[in-house]
Amino acid sequence: MVLARIVGFLLVLVLSGSVRAAKVDTLEIQSTAMKRTLRAAVILPERYGEKKSRKANQLFPVLYLLHGGTGGFRDWLTKTPDKTLLHRLADHYNLIIVTPDGDPTSYYFDSPLVASSQFETFISKEVVEKIDNTYRTIRDRKGRVIAGLSMGGHGAMFISSRHPELYAAAGSMSGVMNINTATWKVAADFAKSRAENLARLLGPPKEGNAPYPGLTMVTLADRLKSNSLPLIFDIGVDDFLIEGNRDLHRQLVENKTPHDYTERPGAHTWEYWENALPYQVLFFSKILKANNLLIP
Repeated sequence: MVLARIVGFLLVLVLSGSVRAAKVDTLEIQSTAMKRTLRAAVILPERYGEKKSRKANQLFPVLYLLHGGTGGFRDWLTKTPDKTLLHRLADHYNLIIVTPDGDPTSYYFDSPLVASSQFETFISKEVVEKIDNTYRTIRDRKGRVIAGLSMGGHGAMFISSRHPELYAAAGSMSGVMNINTATWKVAADFAKSRAENLARLLGPPKEGNAPYPGLTMVTLADRLKSNSLPLIFDIGVDDFLIEGNRDLHRQLVENKTPHDYTERPGAHTWEYWENALPYQVLFFSKILKANNLLIP
């Protein structure tokens, strides 16, 4: 019995080590645009640190993974029910995963009104430059992908739509495809607080279903078509943001933009995003493999 317990304990240690072999760095990133320092978590696959890989100066593709509203840069590491999720994905696909800070309610815009909220520039320029100058990355759009959840889903789709030269593909999970809070199935006080925040960042809204044209994804379907960037987005059938996702999907079908869209059981929860992320990374891995940049 004692021997069995010892063997079982050792097996747990071995399995734990194999699951969590990826290494996590916390990186400070100076934002010239915002005149402040922010942080990002960087998940490095086990292969990255191997002597053979270092000696060969092997380069790795990068997934930029954005957090949601009221969140922070460590959300993807600490809030999924399975705390090893990013470690396992990094190791399985030999992929560097970067989870940068996006402030609680920035929506990843460059605000024309708030100097300390320039997150399009931060994510697309300052974070990418810092990561490429710190790690052995593929410094080309063909080896770089971006995704996010909720506010971060909007951020990933929006930033990639404006900078298609930077990314090989983009994805969103439960994303805010329409930042018009009147289209959200939420309590009136929550919708009002988010609308006030957007007005603070972007100015007074225009009339209509999309009060910030050019700044919300339901007004950018034609841009997505012209960019020809591979896209994947999904949402739970019980999610309060589902109508905006359905609207964008309909527009992309109508203008014949290839994309991968899924509705599955679930709501606006970490259980849903834990389930959704592996599908998105699988989608990205196929793009990287087609670009001959997926490390076997």
